[in-house]
Amino acid sequence: MNGITQRWLRGSLLITVLVIVLAEALFLYIGHSSYYSGARQTMLNRFSSISGQLKMYTNASSADPAEARGQALRRMVEQFEDKDKFEFQLLSAEGRVLSSSTGFSAQGDTAGEDFTLAYESPDGIGSAVYHTPQHERVMAVTRLVPYAAGEVAAMRMITSLALIDETLARQRTASLIVALVVLGLTIWSGLFFVRSIVNPLGRIEATATAIAKGDLTARLPEQPRRDEIGRLCGTINQMAEDLAKTERMKNEFISSVSHELRTPLTSIRGWVETIAQIRDPEDQNYRKGLAIIGAETDRLYTMVEELLDFSRLQSGIRMDCEALDLVAELTDAALFVEGRIRQEGLRLVYEEPELPLPVWADGGRLRQVFINLLDNAIKYSSPGGAITLDLLQDGENAYVLVQDEGRGITPDDLENVKLKFFKGKGAVRGSGIGLAVVDEIVTALDGSVDIASTLGKGTTVTVRLPLYTPDLPKPAAGPGPEHAGP
Repeated sequence: MNGITQRWLRGSLLITVLVIVLAEALFLYIGHSSYYSGARQTMLNRFSSISGQLKMYTNASSADPAEARGQALRRMVEQFEDKDKFEFQLLSAEGRVLSSSTGFSAQGDTAGEDFTLAYESPDGIGSAVYHTPQHERVMAVTRLVPYAAGEVAAMRMITSLALIDETLARQRTASLIVALVVLGLTIWSGLFFVRSIVNPLGRIEATATAIAKGDLTARLPEQPRRDEIGRLCGTINQMAEDLAKTERMKNEFISSVSHELRTPLTSIRGWVETIAQIRDPEDQNYRKGLAIIGAETDRLYTMVEELLDFSRLQSGIRMDCEALDLVAELTDAALFVEGRIRQEGLRLVYEEPELPLPVWADGGRLRQVFINLLDNAIKYSSPGGAITLDLLQDGENAYVLVQDEGRGITPDDLENVKLKFFKGKGAVRGSGIGLAVVDEIVTALDGSVDIASTLGKGTTVTVRLPLYTPDLPKPAAGPGPEHAGP
């Protein structure tokens, strides 16, 4: 039996059982009290009626009203109509039975506890339940006579409790059946509800275990109800889809990087073998081979740096932040790539703003962002095109816009270009993690990166960074262990 079912049995079901038991006990107690109190009240009502009749003898013309009341009581006993329901007795001051509606068989018998209680009670009434010598349960109620009535001191009525006890027994049986039915329905509905939670959770556990072991094809069946379990199943399936997508992107990334590394290594190896056979350093092929080896080595160095940056992404980028002039940092990056832009037959359009724009950032990381974006613009632009840099601000944020006139990005790829491992369909050479690094750095600087692109017309990347105000708290600088500043 699983843990949730055990907790339900120990918790909810136990409380339900206790409530049913208490309700059953309360019902039986109220029923018992109601029936017994009703029988007692009926006999007291009879006594009240008899006492009212005796009052008429108070002002009677008889010489001895007390004797007259005594004789009247005896006649009432003899003429008592409800002999099948009650036994009406007259008692002496000593508790002996003087007369009974059943005849004179009980004459001389002594009354029981009810007579004693009546004498001790302030209202002169006493009642008791006991068993007769024939083992029959009866209720006896005694009331002292309110007026002198000769030797009669008290009136007593006795009724059998057999019918009441039978009625109470039927009620107990019926209430017990109802309680068992309620308990059974509670257990059935509770187990049904628990199973509706436990069974899906079991499937979720099995699927999550399979996913954790590497089976990214494992899926949970669609749930017809969109409750918490249904939403959890949907979330697990979405997680598996995302993991599978990430796994595919990672594999494609590894394959792409392997290919990108193999190409320059193959070129370097081939030219090394060629140069080894050339003895003349002035040979044209010798010089060409050295140039190619140098270019491919730079290419390998750049790729390795990108891979190292990607590795750093996994553990958080370390930032050494300080107050910087964003204009100066962007200008340095533009000057750094300007030669390459001209070499590729492109034009750089950039007018350096006159006023500085202070930001709180890591200078090296900021230049890396701009160089990565300019490098992408160069790679995806055609000769003769222009790369435009704009620097704007709105009083709270600074915006760096890098715009090219290249091939653009397809809508399907546009939403994924900032993801780790992703390389679009039209991607050129490179590791494909440059934009992921850019987005991670800018996010760590409390900024954002937005990309807009139109196929055949070009792409615009907008980097937003908060402006730095010395009087305000410095913005967060990502998850790195150190955030130095002035």
